[in-house]
Amino acid sequence: MSQETPLDPALAARLKRTPDGLVPAIAQQYDTGEVLMLGWMDDEALHRTLTSGRATYWSRSRREYWVKGDTSGHVQWVKSVALDCDADTVLVKVDQVGAACHTGTRTCFDTDVVLPAQ
Repeated sequence: MSQETPLDPALAARLKRTPDGLVPAIAQQYDTGEVLMLGWMDDEALHRTLTSGRATYWSRSRREYWVKGDTSGHVQWVKSVALDCDADTVLVKVDQVGAACHTGTRTCFDTDVVLPAQ
């Protein structure tokens, strides 16, 4: 992970990160509100997301950055980015092209429903 980043210092100062320097990032379909996936961002991934228009995450398993859709074609075009009230979670509203989940499903939250909607 990058130690030096061009992320706006005022924004960087507000973020509350995990001990390994990450914040959870929830990807949500901008027009329907559908929750698509959860990824992780460090300051560099957030900077890349804000400046490129494409959602960029830090892979904890591969220990590298990944731009959603670079290998799958299932791109996340960023529409807006917000912090939650504690500045410890990022909400990335996107226009999802294709599947968001690595399993090939639209969302990562549709195959293991623990409590169905009433």
